[in-house]
Amino acid sequence: MKDWKKQTEAPLFRAMERYADGGAKAYHTPGHKQGLGAPEDLKKAITDYGLLMEVSLMEELDDIHDASTCIKDAQDLAAELYGAQATNFFVNGTTGAIHAMLLTGLNPGDKVLVPRNAHRSVWGGLVLVGAEPIFIQPEVDEDLGIAMNITVEAVQQAITEHPEAKALVMVHPNYYGVASDIKTIADLVHEHNMVLLVDEAHGPHLKFHGKLPISALEAGADIVAQSTHKLLGSMTQSSMIHFNSEKLSVVKFQKMCSLVQSTSPNYLLMGSLDLARQQMAMEGEKRWGKTIALAEQLRQDINAIEGLSCFGREKLISSGSYDLDPTKITVSMKGIGLTGAEAEHILRHKFNIQCELSDAYNVLFLLSYADDEAKITYLYQALQALAKDYKQAKEIVTFKGGLPPIPNMKITPRDSSFMTSKPVDFATSAGQIAGEMLSFYPPGIPLVYPGEELTQELIDYITWRLAKGANLSGAYDQSLKNVQVLEV
Repeated sequence: MKDWKKQTEAPLFRAMERYADGGAKAYHTPGHKQGLGAPEDLKKAITDYGLLMEVSLMEELDDIHDASTCIKDAQDLAAELYGAQATNFFVNGTTGAIHAMLLTGLNPGDKVLVPRNAHRSVWGGLVLVGAEPIFIQPEVDEDLGIAMNITVEAVQQAITEHPEAKALVMVHPNYYGVASDIKTIADLVHEHNMVLLVDEAHGPHLKFHGKLPISALEAGADIVAQSTHKLLGSMTQSSMIHFNSEKLSVVKFQKMCSLVQSTSPNYLLMGSLDLARQQMAMEGEKRWGKTIALAEQLRQDINAIEGLSCFGREKLISSGSYDLDPTKITVSMKGIGLTGAEAEHILRHKFNIQCELSDAYNVLFLLSYADDEAKITYLYQALQALAKDYKQAKEIVTFKGGLPPIPNMKITPRDSSFMTSKPVDFATSAGQIAGEMLSFYPPGIPLVYPGEELTQELIDYITWRLAKGANLSGAYDQSLKNVQVLEV
């Protein structure tokens, strides 16, 4: 049972305040000596008091690698709030947390089920642990041009074909807020004696309101990595990782977190995690309830603008598009003849609005608990003006047809990462082993990873997409006249 009185506290940040107020003379790192030598421009960006707190590893400030006092207390409060056995703070982002998650859940040589559109940090974790991925293709919405999420049926098929797999990695929800039926998937995974490892970078807020998709921990995940900074109140690069498993070792979890964590953690980042947890414990439900209401009204208003559309729950038609975070506002620009990239540029330079991302057809706006009605109104009015001024600028080419089959992996991620590559003519590269990742946005699903075999079907598809002006990502040679292949 949660001790809500304790949730009002911020033990790490208060310890930092006490140290700053104590006036200890600094004969230690960092070199700016609590702001005394800080560049003037840095002083403008960080308050004098903040620089006083910018210290490292004093005895009263605890040690993230062997937490026993204020850091432990702060992490324990986060674990209590989120419903985990153990929670660790991370200051090298969710990338580091995902690496720790895979290192905990897998051993060298293990097979693991991985969504094809997983974040690049998952690939890095596979390289570090030496595991072999079994890829699952997520659903693709051809109208939106984006990958949705993996289905229960696809997971079941992958488990049937690869019963030796030790874990499933999931993205929950995806960048656009689309969530799978994660509870059913968690139950399915556990029935087959596997563990569920979740990249919840875009879901640190899910816990705090019933109109948001279920959180991965509530669904039964074993380990969850979250980007606290993406949607809550901590500083960029600060994240949390939650452990809640009966199958995995918490001792190994702590060891692997320490392995990939900096030995010089920034206390301002860690302190911001403590404060973000405190804020959500006290105000999360109220603040997110207001944001959800604003988002739902904005979605309705955008859909009334001629030429624009913003998808909602009408797209939730399968276990791969089972739920939606309504605070993710994806606006399709196809109806006014602009690409997402063109719309992003216009919004930034004409209306002074910066979106989260754009793809070939869409612009994505993230709403958080920090947004208010005035900001929402400004965005709506800008989209109104955009639709009026640029209606039918040109016809947008849409791409139909399924993706080519996932290529055969000939060399593991770890081995391929240490091999030498060379450029060869892409048009005649069939049968060679890719040395780089190639993907198009949309839908952002890699067509080939390093270590996989290039096929003629793949080459033909990529050539056709390039001829249609699709946006290629990952290639050393952006024209793809040459492709990097492994020297085997």
